[in-house]
Amino acid sequence: MYDHYSGAIYGLILRIVTSEEHAQEVIQDVFVKIWKYIDQYDASKGRFYTWMINISRNTAIDYLKSKGYQNEQKNQSISIFVSKDEARLSAGMNNPADKDADLIGMNTIINGLKPEWRELIELAYFQGYSQSEIAEMLDIPIGTVKTRTRNALLELKGLLKDYQ
Repeated sequence: MYDHYSGAIYGLILRIVTSEEHAQEVIQDVFVKIWKYIDQYDASKGRFYTWMINISRNTAIDYLKSKGYQNEQKNQSISIFVSKDEARLSAGMNNPADKDADLIGMNTIINGLKPEWRELIELAYFQGYSQSEIAEMLDIPIGTVKTRTRNALLELKGLLKDYQ
């Protein structure tokens, strides 16, 4: 199972946590959870891969929100962030996870969305913001966020069917 799914799961996790070191820690937690809760998988509710991706996403977001991670980020010196940004820019990369996240073709699929929909999916799915946080951040009504998110998810569903 690990050999078959780890590349796709790692790409998703890396896109969320953006650090290889943290992604390796999270992927280990993900496979432990999959092993521990395999009896909770219900084939009538969806595919096994989708179930694993949801566990991966939730685990990665939980990791970002954990006190340990938050404290670690507060204790980083500013020079670490500057050197990381300079390295990314010199390599022509805006997001270090972009290359690895595309192992599952996610960038190709998401780039097929309208820009305002893509932004919502990025904020909600990959960065873990709630709809109310997104509304506040983008200074748009929460109803608009909900409608655009729903439309984006419906469009993604169509894109995923075409992608397969």
